[in-house]
Amino acid sequence: MNTLRAKIAVLLVVAIVSVVGVLTVVLFYLLGPPKHVHSLSPVAEQVETLVAIVEEGKTDRLKLVPQPSPGHVYAGFTQRLRDSLAARGITLPVTISRDGRGAPLVVSIPIDDKGWLLLPITDLPPQGVPWGVLFRWLALITLGATAIAVFVANRMVRPLVLLEDAVESVGADAMLLPVLPERGPAEVRATARALNSLSARLKSAVESRMRLVAAAGHDLRTPITRMRLRAEFVEDQEERALWLSDLDELERIADSAILLVREESGKAPLELIRLDELVDSIGSELREQNLDVVNTAAEPVTVRASRLTLNRALRNLMINAATHGVRARVSVDGANGAMARIVIEDEGPGIAPELIGQVFEPFFRADPARRQNIPGAGLGLTIAREIIQRAGGTIAIVNRPNGGLTQVVELPRVAAAA
Repeated sequence: MNTLRAKIAVLLVVAIVSVVGVLTVVLFYLLGPPKHVHSLSPVAEQVETLVAIVEEGKTDRLKLVPQPSPGHVYAGFTQRLRDSLAARGITLPVTISRDGRGAPLVVSIPIDDKGWLLLPITDLPPQGVPWGVLFRWLALITLGATAIAVFVANRMVRPLVLLEDAVESVGADAMLLPVLPERGPAEVRATARALNSLSARLKSAVESRMRLVAAAGHDLRTPITRMRLRAEFVEDQEERALWLSDLDELERIADSAILLVREESGKAPLELIRLDELVDSIGSELREQNLDVVNTAAEPVTVRASRLTLNRALRNLMINAATHGVRARVSVDGANGAMARIVIEDEGPGIAPELIGQVFEPFFRADPARRQNIPGAGLGLTIAREIIQRAGGTIAIVNRPNGGLTQVVELPRVAAAA
């Protein structure tokens, strides 16, 4: 009911039914059947005429019966007919009855002690507004109006659905909108034209940013190399070590910036990957580098992604847990419905709650004072999130109740090939 299609359909149905209903009621009141006092006047005149004929003794052509007409007696009609006759000076215990469904109404007129005279009459019109008929009429109008309203609403919102589908078609591995067709009503064409213009401007801005970051990272290499050569001639060994350490960090930042640009702009081919085997191989590699990484559990599960980039993302996350968090415990769970889950837990100090929302920002450091103790440029999590989102997955980082962090990665699983 909260969609534009439904609102348009409901509005049309309410408008049509309201107008038809009001007009129908007004017409019933203006052009409806006459009141019963008027509809019974002709019957009273006929009865009066027959009574006059009987009083004149001309009964040879009248057929009298010993009993009044059988069937259901309409008390209301009967009383109004008696009142109409009384107004004419005739007092008779006439009755109006019907002998079964579909039979005509019959006026039974007593003729002294001679019997009863039966006078068939046409059905009397209903009194006032026949609400039952009106409601059935409005129900039919509602059904017809609903069918028309749904058809019209679908036609009206079809261009908007095309726009919605185009926007939703932008996946995690695409940055910009596809070119939208500029057709349909004037408003829809204007919206599509504005979105296409916005997409073009965004594309230009993104490409400009990528070129700027890549050029800055690339151009930093030359002065870093010159500075490294000069640092080698510093006589004080401690001072030379500090210079070289700072230069190493600058070089890591430049390399990470270039890598981030490649991840955001490149599209590596996708393939089926056994996630449990990939995580196990990364853990073995990191243990050979003397990092404390433990693979606690690994259920067989297959995902579709770029092996090179996914390896880089998971490697970054596991290195973060093993360095900043002292020890990394990694598990792979394939029982979470359509998603495969990788859980990486560590035993570090965690992150302050007010900073946990910034962990994926470029160059973020939970503790800037530790920059010299642990190498890195602060782009590992940013790159990892970019890779995982391009694979259609999600990543979340939360503090553990007893200290440390939990990194949860979810990727769409696919059925393993037979």
